[in-house]
Amino acid sequence: MAPASSITKPRINKEELFNLPPAMQSRSRFRSHRAAAMTESVIREMSRVANRYKAINLAQGFPDFEAPLEIKASACDAINRNINQYPITWGAKPLRDAIAAKYKHHYELEFDPEREVTVCCGATECMIATMMAILDPGDEVVAFEPFYENYGPDSIFCGAKLNLVKLHGPEWTFDPDELRKAFSPRTKAIILNTPNNPTGRVFTRQELEAIAALCQEFDALAITDEIYEHIVFDGAKHIPIMTLPGMRDRTVLISSLSKTYTVTGWRVGWVLASPDLSDSIRKIHDFLTVAAAAPLQAGGVTALAMPDEFYAGISREYQKKRDMMLGALSDAGFRCYSPQGAYYIMTDISGFGFPDDITFMAHLAEHVGLVGVPGSCFFKDPESGAQNVRFCFCKKYETLEAAKDRLSKLAGS
Repeated sequence: MAPASSITKPRINKEELFNLPPAMQSRSRFRSHRAAAMTESVIREMSRVANRYKAINLAQGFPDFEAPLEIKASACDAINRNINQYPITWGAKPLRDAIAAKYKHHYELEFDPEREVTVCCGATECMIATMMAILDPGDEVVAFEPFYENYGPDSIFCGAKLNLVKLHGPEWTFDPDELRKAFSPRTKAIILNTPNNPTGRVFTRQELEAIAALCQEFDALAITDEIYEHIVFDGAKHIPIMTLPGMRDRTVLISSLSKTYTVTGWRVGWVLASPDLSDSIRKIHDFLTVAAAAPLQAGGVTALAMPDEFYAGISREYQKKRDMMLGALSDAGFRCYSPQGAYYIMTDISGFGFPDDITFMAHLAEHVGLVGVPGSCFFKDPESGAQNVRFCFCKKYETLEAAKDRLSKLAGS
């Protein structure tokens, strides 16, 4: 690889890369404080950047291969059977029954489908409905950093303060003392994403026990984002914190069809919680979206009945793709953090000599024809992630091979 000084610098700036309008000098009368405090999703904007430059999209985490045929056929059959009207607000009964059966089978967790299972429009709505049901302005919520970018705006919606605890690379572990300091009498909840996006960290039982102990000591809830539960590598095991002693009624478990079953556009997710928590979450969900799409809920019933080998196969395939991309990225000059789960690779770009992740991404999109996610969007202080970029590998082998070929341009530049 050529020295940093000889690498072609981009001809586009941040505003052009993200297609941003000129900065507003003052808050518009018709722009709320919460809207003014937020930025557009960088992850989703990067998909538009990929389209603009005809670049390979390794940014937004959606597969480019087909969902299982039987799941698609089930949804099509539901449409043909005229399952086209409003379902029960908190989810069609067959899907709620299937969700309860799945968690009983995989984790020995028992849920009452009538009182403890709520179906929403994807895990994204599950999270905001849960936080709005639990948090009041002035409450505090703990989360680990780097974090999935939605958690910040979700806290803004609720008027809650987000207290962040660093995950320290390269293993992305947390310091128990730092975690304790993040809790206070005002702490209402902690958000736990495992397997983690963007780091790929799968939290150990010991780490979960430390979190559970603090939740019980400070009378706080654990809100868990577990959408990558079946994508784990190298013998790692996903453990829902809800299975730990004292956490069954102190946890709100969130997941969805999206990642496991290759249907990110279906927007069918669920919240599992005790009856009192579910009652509050259902009220918020009802007035946010009313209900998830009825025929796609029917497809979800088929998805959740997939055999154990289906889930084992997911991990095997994604581990092969992970290893493929780790090799390609390393050969191109990236320092890679090998994930234990999910389907993302966080990288260190400091060896390329670019001042920050935005400038580097502009170069990558324009000159290499490849797009990832600037790491700064996963940190409260953008400087903390200014030398990080996240790539996803939930793609066909042909797509990853093409990405490898394009990365060779970077290595030889």
